[in-house]
Amino acid sequence: MLRKHRPEEYERLRLELLKMRKKANLSQVQLADKLKVRQQFVSKYETGERNLDFVEVCLVCKACGVDVGSLKIGL
Repeated sequence: MLRKHRPEEYERLRLELLKMRKKANLSQVQLADKLKVRQQFVSKYETGERNLDFVEVCLVCKACGVDVGSLKIGL
């Protein structure tokens, strides 16, 4: 059964996306520019203040040059 809120999975995803951005040598501002959003958008999902939907995760991966299928978050 799916739970409505899965904090441990969101935390693993958050950490993986943060690591991915850093590995791509992008600042939050640079990533935000690629995504055509404000830097606060990146900051909020990286600090866990906001969760991303699947399309947003795909766009972040693409902006970092990573295939979304290669994310290792242990689901």
